[in-house]
Amino acid sequence: MSPDKPKPEEASNNPPTPPANPTAGESVTPAASKEQAPSIDEPEATDMPTANTPDPASANPEENPNAAAEPKAKKPAAKAGAAKPPGKAAKAGDAEPEAAGAKKAKAPAVEDKPFAEFIEQDYIPALKTALAQKGIEDLQIAWSKQKVTMPGFTSEESWAQVKGDWLGGERHFRVYFPTEDIKGPRAFSCFERVSQPSTLEPFLIDERKIDLDGLVFYVVQRLTAQKWVTRN
Repeated sequence: MSPDKPKPEEASNNPPTPPANPTAGESVTPAASKEQAPSIDEPEATDMPTANTPDPASANPEENPNAAAEPKAKKPAAKAGAAKPPGKAAKAGDAEPEAAGAKKAKAPAVEDKPFAEFIEQDYIPALKTALAQKGIEDLQIAWSKQKVTMPGFTSEESWAQVKGDWLGGERHFRVYFPTEDIKGPRAFSCFERVSQPSTLEPFLIDERKIDLDGLVFYVVQRLTAQKWVTRN
């Protein structure tokens, strides 16, 4: 037996030394870490949790602003044909917007009626009532169109006249509207025991507003001044 070769007993007690590890003493990056490692050329976020930033799915959103917010619950879709809740304008008892905003139509003034309607429907009845309150109870009143004739004057055209006669036809008054317009030229006359007046007087020439009350009041005032009414 050669002296250089170890004996069998010595070989079993001293196993052969394995070859040296070429990476022994060096840091080796696992393959999974290489895949998640960011590029050195451009910064890139990964989904790997770190020591400073916990997993967003398991973190408390009140303590960590990086925590993933819970998804908002979707509102259930409205059912077909479901009625919408009534708004403020549709409450019970509320007026329709158009009806509430619309102003009531103002009734036209009696003075705006056609001349003949105003005289027959408003002026003559109001004169009768006012003079009856002054004691003239047998008043005959009407209106007509005819020429005015008096000493020294005769109208070229017929004038509308409101004629009042009482006391058995002994006393008379006339209200003249030459243009058949209560706001146009006006005149007045009164006479006794004759068939026609002797003078024409202005009638409400200083009044800015000509209305039913004024037209009645002037006749009562003028006859009162004439002392032809019994009640003052």
